[in-house]
Amino acid sequence: MVLCAAAACGRDSDVVMVNGEGAGNALTRRDVARMLSCLPLQKPQLEEVYDAVSSSLSNGYDEEYMMADLLTSPGTGVGEKSKASSRASYPSPIKSMIEDYLASMTSGSTKAGAADVQKYLDELMESDLQIYWPYSEEWDGETLPLITFDPGNGSEANYAYVISRDEDRYVVTDSVFVDENVAKERPVWVINNNDDSSFIPLESYLKPKSLDFDDEPEDSGPKYNLYIKDFTMLRQYDTWFAGASEFHVWCGGVNGFYASTEAQLKDYQPSVTDFIVVVKRSEMGTRKKFNAMLVTDFSDQLDKLAFLIVEDDGGTKTSWKCSASVKIKSKTYGFDIDLPFNRNDDIVWRGQLGATYFTKGKTIEGRFGDVKVTFALE
Repeated sequence: MVLCAAAACGRDSDVVMVNGEGAGNALTRRDVARMLSCLPLQKPQLEEVYDAVSSSLSNGYDEEYMMADLLTSPGTGVGEKSKASSRASYPSPIKSMIEDYLASMTSGSTKAGAADVQKYLDELMESDLQIYWPYSEEWDGETLPLITFDPGNGSEANYAYVISRDEDRYVVTDSVFVDENVAKERPVWVINNNDDSSFIPLESYLKPKSLDFDDEPEDSGPKYNLYIKDFTMLRQYDTWFAGASEFHVWCGGVNGFYASTEAQLKDYQPSVTDFIVVVKRSEMGTRKKFNAMLVTDFSDQLDKLAFLIVEDDGGTKTSWKCSASVKIKSKTYGFDIDLPFNRNDDIVWRGQLGATYFTKGKTIEGRFGDVKVTFALE
């Protein structure tokens, strides 16, 4: 048993060191989880985290609260346009508790101790660590969370710190194991790494502009745009500690293609549409409905589109060198396209989609690896 009073754990092995030998070595998922378990968390702090993960969800990201936001803008989720401090809304934010905790672990009243605390806070803010709260929508508004961390070894279970109030002290037990089934039944905070905050989620996707040429045929008929209408994940791609699945979708083609001569080909460049679809673990098998535009002014002259779906897992950058093609007077002309992804990514599907696959005014559902996608040309 570990007693946590005020702001510090009562066992040396559970102390996050920020000075001497420990400097720079405490920024691990395990130690941040251990530190959070030693804070006197109460309902206001739980509401802060709940507000942040709810904000991230509404912005198209996972149920996540980055440490950088926790330390600068309490309650702010990933993707918020305004990062103004929210201290007024949270009179006792988690940031303040962390500062008190760290000060109690060092000679906080001295300049050296204060510098150690600030050094740790700076490193924490610059890290990509975060609180991930799976199934947060099931929280009853009262229950304290189990606090664990992503072990990073593909395991589906790990031990968690259990916080409970015992009169004026906090009792922490670190011998309780949690898996995804536990996370479905009671709140669990997972310390893991953020890998999607720099991506543009589907909810923020902007409609691409179509090309406009003076010599576009006046009788080219009504304009159609190619959309993805919904997206269904059929299996989980990562352990539950890693959070939601982030699918990158790329489509390479030519927007608004109406060339009638080979000379006009130089006026056109291939266009690549890309966005990310975040699928929560609880959404497996559920259609995520949206209108993501892939190609504007879809033309019958388009022959083949390049299409790639990967589930993001990081690693070094690589790319898929592929091509799209168009037709002019029954002749096919190709455009080289380079679609980037990471070496550790799961390639869900890659290949070419023939323009004849799509039917104007109708939806077409296809299976691409372990996802289903519904297209519409309308």
